[in-house]
Amino acid sequence: MFNIVILAVGKIKEKYFEEAAAEYKKRLRPYAKIVFEEVSREPFRKESERKVAKEKEGERLLGALAKYSNDEIIILDERGKEFSSPAFADFLDKEKRRIVFVIGGALGLSPEILAKSYRKISLSEMTLPHEMARVVLFEQIYRAATIVAGKTYHY
Repeated sequence: MFNIVILAVGKIKEKYFEEAAAEYKKRLRPYAKIVFEEVSREPFRKESERKVAKEKEGERLLGALAKYSNDEIIILDERGKEFSSPAFADFLDKEKRRIVFVIGGALGLSPEILAKSYRKISLSEMTLPHEMARVVLFEQIYRAATIVAGKTYHY
C-alpha cells in the first residue's frame, strides 16, 4: 500500500476539478493511504506583487515540509524527470518511505523550494493549471496502484 501526502498551495476552486479529485481519492482507498494538506495561497492584485506572493507561499510550504524531513519529498516541476506510467508505478512500489508530493499554486513554486535538493518530477513538459495538476497526479497514482496490483485499468 502506498503511503502518500499531497501538499499543495490553495484550495481547488473549480467544482469539476474537486469532483474528479474526490473520485480518484475514493478509488485509491484500497491501494493507498493518502493525506491531502493545503497551505493558503497568497493573494496578489498587481504584477509587482507576484514575486512577494510566491515567496510567502514558499515559506508556508517550507514550514509545512518541516514535519516530513524523514520522508521522500518530491516537487512537481515541468523541468523534472518524466516517467511512463509503468515506470512511475515501479518507482512508487519500490519507495518504502512515505512520499510527499508538493504542488505549487497559480504562481508556481518559489525559488527557495526549487533550490532544495528535493527530487523533481514532471507530469508533462507543458505547464498545467495547479488544480488540474492535482487531478492528473491523483489519476497517475491510481494508475500506478492498479498496475502494481495487476488490475486492467492500464492498457
